[in-house]
Amino acid sequence: MIDVKHLSKSFGDHLVLNDISEHIYPGDKVVIIGPSGSGKSTFLRSLNMLEPPTAGTITFDGVEVTSPKTDIDEVRRKMGMVFQHFNLFPNMTILRNITLAPVRTGRMTQAQAEEQAMALLRRVGLEEKASAYPSQLSGGQKQRIAIVRALAMNPKVMLFDEPTSALDPEMVGEVLAVMKELAADGMTMVVVTHEMGFAREVGNRILFMDGGRILEQGSPEAVFGNPQNPRLKDFLSKVL
Repeated sequence: MIDVKHLSKSFGDHLVLNDISEHIYPGDKVVIIGPSGSGKSTFLRSLNMLEPPTAGTITFDGVEVTSPKTDIDEVRRKMGMVFQHFNLFPNMTILRNITLAPVRTGRMTQAQAEEQAMALLRRVGLEEKASAYPSQLSGGQKQRIAIVRALAMNPKVMLFDEPTSALDPEMVGEVLAVMKELAADGMTMVVVTHEMGFAREVGNRILFMDGGRILEQGSPEAVFGNPQNPRLKDFLSKVL
């Protein structure tokens, strides 16, 4: 579904991504782990060109995302993105937050979008919050709404950029539960996270990044149970 070839990204003289090549297949649950500043979020944000790479190519669903001829907005409609800080519109109700994009892009009528939004809200246990505003919700509720908003566009892949790192510890579980359900339903997912339990339970492939490179990858059993790279061993000794 996603093919990354020789991806590099520099901010000035600082090389953040260093010649990464990677494939993501339909149905994959790829979880990216590593220390802060290792390039994880930059790699994830490159996949939908929120961070345009300095070199290399990214192909999504047969379309070269990195080509200047590509309509990146059309590509992004198929790639749901969930950020660390929710990014909900504070002046709109929850229902409006969810229905805005499907209606504005012509995917659905207002009635269709609202019907789907209510079904998605039921799925995450927040149906009663449809007419509330973001300021009236807890962090965990806001993040569940952010996931619903991304799902409302019926994406082919969901990208999660540290979706629980801004939450109080007791709210982390409710967000991870929604993500686990999505994974069980077969959604293709790429997740940057510090939640090692989630990575071990949900990921079918773990990528360990440091210094802008993927230093090791494999199944959760291999990466957590029998790490090979010395840097990965050191990292896991501090986080597990």
